[in-house]
Amino acid sequence: MVEVRLTHIDGRLPNLALMKLAHWHKAQGDRVTLARTPSPSMFEPTYDLVYGSSIFQWSSGKILKALQEAFPDAVIGGTGTNSAVTVEQAIGVEEYEFYDYSIYPEYEWSIGFTQRGCRLNCGFCVVPAKEGKPRSTNRIWDIWREGTPRSVVLLDNDFFGQEQWPDRIAEIKDGGFKVNFSQGINIRMVTPEAAEALAAIRYYDGRFQARRLYTAWDNLGQEKVFFRGLEMLKDAGIPGNHVVVYMLIGYKPGETMDEILYRHRRLKDEGCWPYPMVYNNADKDLKQFQRWVLRRHDQFVPWEEYKPELTH
Repeated sequence: MVEVRLTHIDGRLPNLALMKLAHWHKAQGDRVTLARTPSPSMFEPTYDLVYGSSIFQWSSGKILKALQEAFPDAVIGGTGTNSAVTVEQAIGVEEYEFYDYSIYPEYEWSIGFTQRGCRLNCGFCVVPAKEGKPRSTNRIWDIWREGTPRSVVLLDNDFFGQEQWPDRIAEIKDGGFKVNFSQGINIRMVTPEAAEALAAIRYYDGRFQARRLYTAWDNLGQEKVFFRGLEMLKDAGIPGNHVVVYMLIGYKPGETMDEILYRHRRLKDEGCWPYPMVYNNADKDLKQFQRWVLRRHDQFVPWEEYKPELTH
């Protein structure tokens, strides 16, 4: 029997790569342990195999270094790393679509991909390089676990980039599913048909408590195309207060705070929920701006008053 350590490096959602590895190794008769810290505790056994999976690039510093120091032979992959290794390559098979939910016993919903890849080629995103052009992978029925709520979290980076998206929408509607598009919708490429499809299904946040769609406005230069897409959503009957907009800040060279505040104000005027995403977490001003928005202080205190309040 082989002792296997699966290291969940970052992210709140269950890690599908680790769930695949858990399923495969258990099928071989191996013993699997899920850990959420890079260094082992004093009670952990000696492992024959160690895996680590990172979703976010900001995790690729101290955490990955600590994991590599503790386990020099660890196999590490994921979108948060420079590694191109896939689960299938690590276990030596061509395709493996089986998942072990038991390593995340607290998770009550179903999670997975209906497609991989992306039509866009954003400089800060590794998806196109790692996954290529959009292609379909699973049906909604393939992802859903029988006996659990009909609530499915989709990890698709470009749901409407797959040719089969009308089939997936039909499965959601006909099956009575609630769905969370956790990675968001490419609003720059939305069409009236896609907007109407979204309006016809039960989209929710990750806890399946509030009606939510997620999208992004990465820089001021995308203003026209962003609001064209937002207008399509509204025309289809999706109100602004259902839309969370990830605002990438600090990525565009020369971006000013006035430009960031303008984007924030425009989104608020449309009823949307801005969610600042700081490209460089070492930028203290932008981290303060992020806190100002996420803690809802922007509803009561102007930025000009809030910032000095924090710096003294």
